[in-house]
Amino acid sequence: MRTLFLQAPSFDGFDGGAGSRYQARREIASFWYPTWLAQPAALVENSKLIDAPPHRTPLSEITAQARDFDLAVLHTSTPSFKSDVKTIEALKAANPSLKAGLIGAKVAVDAAGSLAAAPVVDFVARNEFDFTVKEVADGMDWKAIRGLSFRDGHGEIVHNADRPMIEQMDALPFVTPIYKRDLKIKNYFIGYLKHPYISLYTGRGCKSRCTFCLWPQTVGGHRYRTRSVGHVLEEIAWAQKAFPEVKEFFFDDDTFTDDLPRAMEIARGLGKLGVTWSCNAKANVPREALKVMREGGLRLLLVGYESGNQQILHNIKKGMRIEVAERFTKDCHDLGITIHGTFIMGLPGESKETIEETIRFATRINPHTIQVSLAAPYPGTFLYQQALEQGWLDDANAELVDDHGVQIAPLHYPGLSHSEIFDSVETFYRRFYFRAGKIGSIVGEMVRSPDMMKRRLREGVEFFQFLRERHKIAQGAAN
Repeated sequence: MRTLFLQAPSFDGFDGGAGSRYQARREIASFWYPTWLAQPAALVENSKLIDAPPHRTPLSEITAQARDFDLAVLHTSTPSFKSDVKTIEALKAANPSLKAGLIGAKVAVDAAGSLAAAPVVDFVARNEFDFTVKEVADGMDWKAIRGLSFRDGHGEIVHNADRPMIEQMDALPFVTPIYKRDLKIKNYFIGYLKHPYISLYTGRGCKSRCTFCLWPQTVGGHRYRTRSVGHVLEEIAWAQKAFPEVKEFFFDDDTFTDDLPRAMEIARGLGKLGVTWSCNAKANVPREALKVMREGGLRLLLVGYESGNQQILHNIKKGMRIEVAERFTKDCHDLGITIHGTFIMGLPGESKETIEETIRFATRINPHTIQVSLAAPYPGTFLYQQALEQGWLDDANAELVDDHGVQIAPLHYPGLSHSEIFDSVETFYRRFYFRAGKIGSIVGEMVRSPDMMKRRLREGVEFFQFLRERHKIAQGAAN
């Protein structure tokens, strides 16, 4: 079947093409690659990938192509679901014979509810959906396709047996040829990565059990299933030639350092290729391993610290000790490895005192840059179920983002309100970035690089615009 893989248009700044843990506007404009769509697109002949948000592709331009396809597959999420369904309605209005399906964590955990809420959707591919979608596109009888939930000829919803997880990850073709064919890589940018960059996965799943983390609990699982070292290096070597302008490769595995011997072997191979690369990591990598990765071209680690309070880390099953994270961070500083640290406000056990403790922790360990999020209880996560049972989530504040895509604070606790959690994000950013030493380091970075100066000035404007929008949300909530 002629198949369209689509990341639909959404609110301005939406970067939901990522395998990110939440889909919302960022503090600064950023766009991740739609790797979760590119992977099945690489499996399906006669496919096309349209990633509308970073390419500013309007819905009218997409519907004009609707008759060129027999099948449309859209990546959806809890915040974008209603909008994505409207996109399918527009596509089918232009091509009534079009079949349309959804993939993503939202439909993986609630296939029945998703189909019931959207009669225009013909099917959803649950959990790890790559080969499920391929079999639909190949014209296989839907009743025989594992991992598929669909609406039959009588309008009844049918759920087929689950599809086993992919064990031989090398069976998945490279995604970078799809990037080359269908995407403009200059449209993808992340503030802490060199531009242009490319991101991809070398494995799926995460051994950690963080209660808030969406993907391991819905799609990827808690076993780290990996591509072979040779398969990874072969794709990077191909991408080097296909994209000579790329300045950095990012491995978007949930925790690339879950398998340290493999990570070090890949690093040695990347060092021979002469590429600059970065990855997600847990704050417990030994200094010896960090040194090997640094020597192999590692530039940056994206590290989920989440909180500076040990009890909160226990509450969310992070499996991390504060003193280990501090030692790891010092080792990274000593070795010249840049850190983008991520933190979450409003996790179980949060209080005014723990918020202050986390801010002090972040300023003490001093990552190069930070990202501060609000705890988001996504359906399908332990945190979501816990919030319902404990009464932390109420109907009046159950949405995860507002109409403009800015994240809101859905959780509250005894002694800590929605608004106090919401406001803590801005306080955190101001306290971290407006320190004299931090301002000095940023200015020095800008002076050394004209390109960096332009980027940081643009990001500064975007950051203050973001804070202004958050103020409007806070004022609206207060009223």
